[in-house]
Amino acid sequence: MQDWQTAPIDEKIRATLGLLEKMTLTPFEVGPGDIMPLRAAGVSDQAIEDALVVCALFNMIDRLADAFDVEIPSEEGFARTGERLLAMGYL
Repeated sequence: MQDWQTAPIDEKIRATLGLLEKMTLTPFEVGPGDIMPLRAAGVSDQAIEDALVVCALFNMIDRLADAFDVEIPSEEGFARTGERLLAMGYL
């Protein structure tokens, strides 16, 4: 999917992505009126809440990772970590 605004997706998802984009890029501009298009598209209050919580947590983690200059492992590093987790779990 190159562009969620023009992609052939359900209108509930499109409306939700619009809110999440605004929450990510301009969080201080989000207000009660931004929920109205989601409700008009038929998105439930629980689904709106779930999407906002996931978005907030992802944005927080992403911004903390940037602030602490967290290095993303190489493909080999991801593979080693996956193998270790499969063998030992999250000990």
